[in-house]
Amino acid sequence: MKTFSKVFIVSFLCFLLALYIGSSSYVKENHIKLESNVNHSGKKEIEKIIIEKIEVKPKDIEEYDNLKEAMEKSNRVNFLFMGLEDTRSDTIMFASFCPDTKKIDIINIPRDTYIHRKGYDGAEQRKINSIYREHGALGMKKTVSYILNEVPIHHVVTLDYEGVVKIVDGLGGVEVDVPFHMKYDDPTAKPPLKIDISPGKQVLDGKNSLGFIRYRKGNNNKGGYIDGDLGRIKAQQEFIKSFIAKASDNLITVVTKGFQHVKTDMSLFTSLSYGRKALGMGTEDFNISTLPGRAEFKKVGKKVLSYYIYDKEKINKALEEIYNVNSPNQSD
Repeated sequence: MKTFSKVFIVSFLCFLLALYIGSSSYVKENHIKLESNVNHSGKKEIEKIIIEKIEVKPKDIEEYDNLKEAMEKSNRVNFLFMGLEDTRSDTIMFASFCPDTKKIDIINIPRDTYIHRKGYDGAEQRKINSIYREHGALGMKKTVSYILNEVPIHHVVTLDYEGVVKIVDGLGGVEVDVPFHMKYDDPTAKPPLKIDISPGKQVLDGKNSLGFIRYRKGNNNKGGYIDGDLGRIKAQQEFIKSFIAKASDNLITVVTKGFQHVKTDMSLFTSLSYGRKALGMGTEDFNISTLPGRAEFKKVGKKVLSYYIYDKEKINKALEEIYNVNSPNQSD
């Protein structure tokens, strides 16, 4: 149950909305900076990632071409958000920001998403969260872009565990409705997990917020969400909405507490530029969804594991909505 949180919208607010607290002079005076040491290379060359291809049906070619054309003409900026647990990217989110409409479309990508790389035939190696270990951020960018029908990804952002705790504590906690008693212990996790949260609507501090968004099931597979990882993703999405609502009124806290825990390939100048374009955004401007697909069991060798099988056709439809394909106005 070693998973990272889905709350990277924290980091998104940190650099997109930095302008709310003044200008780059404020950032410099307070010694706030964006880290640019995102692991791009990994241990293996990016060119060595050969993904098992999923063929496109002939009748779908025209639809894919229309989407490709819309992507090429669009001025959208796309981000890959990753939460790293040691060498695994156990949380993956794609976020597409439209500067014209000031809206952000977010797609959660389950960590168990099935992806087969040539030469990586182990059962666990066929999950997307294993790719970062060998191929770094560029490998993840290539893989996520492939899954999302070759959508361009312009920037990478990560946020660590400590940042989540400090930001939530700085906000005075976040209110959520805990669906059931969450209890789980794992001293081997990084950081060690000790979750014990009573059910009901309540304000969670940083430590319990991290436990809430990492929880999937109890020890010995007891309790937990009926639909497993998908149930956890839904709960995390509700947490994100509650967090955004509170963070939007406390941006100075978010930025000062969060900047030192954010790593990205963007410069401060670039982030401030996006911040100017994001001025005026509200909670209603965030659209959060899950990668279209289904959970199923697959046997790989002697192991039978649960994977999330993505649906290329439905993904194409979702991206067509984001890029306004077949709309009279395709400006975004």
